[in-house]
Amino acid sequence: MGPPNVTASVHGSELPPKTTERSDAPLELTGYRKWLSDNLMLLVTLSGVLLGVTLGLSLRPLHLHGDSIMLISYPGELFMRVLKLMILPLVISSLIAGSASLNAKMNGKIALRTLVYFASTSFFNAALGIALVLLIHPGNPDMHNNDDRSTDKRTVNLLDSLLDLGRNVFPDNLFQASIQQAHTVYLPKPSILHAFNETMNETAVLLSGGLEAQRQADELDEVVLVRDVQYRSGTNTLGIVFFCLVFGTFLGTIGQKGQVVVDFFAAIFEVIMKMVTCVMWLTPVGISSVIAGKILSVDDLGLVMAQLIWFIFTVAVGVFLYQFVVMQAIYFVFVRRNPFKFYAGLIQAMLTAFATASTAAALPITFRCMNEKLRVDPRITRFVLPIGCNINMDGTALYIAVASIFIAQMSGMVLGFGELLTVLLTSTAASMSSASVPSAALVLLLVVLTAIDAPVQDVTLLFAVDWFVDRIRTTNNMLGDCYTAAIVEELSRKELMALDAAAVNYQDMPAGTPNGHSEVMLEGQTELITDSVVVDMSAVMNNVSLQQEQQHSNRRV
Repeated sequence: MGPPNVTASVHGSELPPKTTERSDAPLELTGYRKWLSDNLMLLVTLSGVLLGVTLGLSLRPLHLHGDSIMLISYPGELFMRVLKLMILPLVISSLIAGSASLNAKMNGKIALRTLVYFASTSFFNAALGIALVLLIHPGNPDMHNNDDRSTDKRTVNLLDSLLDLGRNVFPDNLFQASIQQAHTVYLPKPSILHAFNETMNETAVLLSGGLEAQRQADELDEVVLVRDVQYRSGTNTLGIVFFCLVFGTFLGTIGQKGQVVVDFFAAIFEVIMKMVTCVMWLTPVGISSVIAGKILSVDDLGLVMAQLIWFIFTVAVGVFLYQFVVMQAIYFVFVRRNPFKFYAGLIQAMLTAFATASTAAALPITFRCMNEKLRVDPRITRFVLPIGCNINMDGTALYIAVASIFIAQMSGMVLGFGELLTVLLTSTAASMSSASVPSAALVLLLVVLTAIDAPVQDVTLLFAVDWFVDRIRTTNNMLGDCYTAAIVEELSRKELMALDAAAVNYQDMPAGTPNGHSEVMLEGQTELITDSVVVDMSAVMNNVSLQQEQQHSNRRV
């Protein structure tokens, strides 16, 4: 044992320990060690992706049994279930805590900016997809096989899709919204005439035995389809998001009486994020299992890729062109910072979205990257990201536009300007009503094909490659949410600074009467709601503007 750690003293005052003595202060990492410490989780996620691809391709020649493939995919299935388990509490807690931290006017401004940006980028992606598919022309009519067509014609209507979107935004039961979604189906209309026609059909055949009587009876017995709103299993995230936004906005207006509720949901958010950190250490096993299982489950990987390689190439070019050129340019124009540095901070979340093929499943990791690594204002991320993972589908808009025209090209259809405009508008509208679950775009693709009168049966041709293309376009969806949050934060910086200044002014205000109000009202201030924060927002905004002007003048000097 070494000598005891004795602290020297001079004239009764203690001196600091010598430099040769042990210190309990942690050593600051430098160089490659610091880089490894900062990017350890990214390396873990990347290793899981590479391991899954290597494992899947190396095991394909063995032609494993279905049970073996299921066992390989089982750890990935559990990993996906754990991630999806945290989606609902994460969305609820983040939206309520985020919207309650802002005032109602601020919530309206952020929501308007977010929705306008979402609609604009979805519209641009659909236009980009149309331009690329017309330029590359991946659809080859020789690939079309009429013998493979299915006779099942599914009735799909854009009006039904939009109405279902409204029904899901305004759920009639919040508990039902957590497990079921509303959707429109077409059922045969039951009637007495239908039963009578069946009886006449049988009687005519028995009495006459003629084919003419059979044909006339069949004409009378036409099936009439009617709309029916039913519920299918799946979380109605749109309805929950809408309720939480409204609830959090009104919660922020009641002041200190609602602070305990805000703290409760903020604590839930922190707990979920800590759980996400623990789950992320299972990434190598979970993600590698998901990817390897998908690769092994494809029957003939080489044939599928050879037949649809130009379709995959068209979608990939559109996705990467938007990611590396358009998205970076938009970020630089609004934020005036290095966009690729921001992009590098989202690689871990992007790899998770690629592996899980779901923006919602990657939402916990996206929160972690945005709040901890990129330091985006949590009030903005808690507001924008949950909304974005439900209605911002940039990659889906591009995919639907490319896939619909691709199928039309395979069928030998020549689309005019009117049909292309229809594809553009319906792709944008359908993408914003898409669910953040894997392969949801295939269902929405039927809406666009019906609008341009293209063969809806040929959607089955894309099933073989959708597992791969879905992962590519999901990265666009996830990155679009993150860049939206950064741009909305920059556009809302003045209002956020005003709220921070208002919070400081509120802390400096003298204590009020027992009911929570100040006895003396300052000039220019108005009392809005009981126990609310009373601040002269116009004065605060003027002070913020003066501070910004002084900062700019100091920089020039």
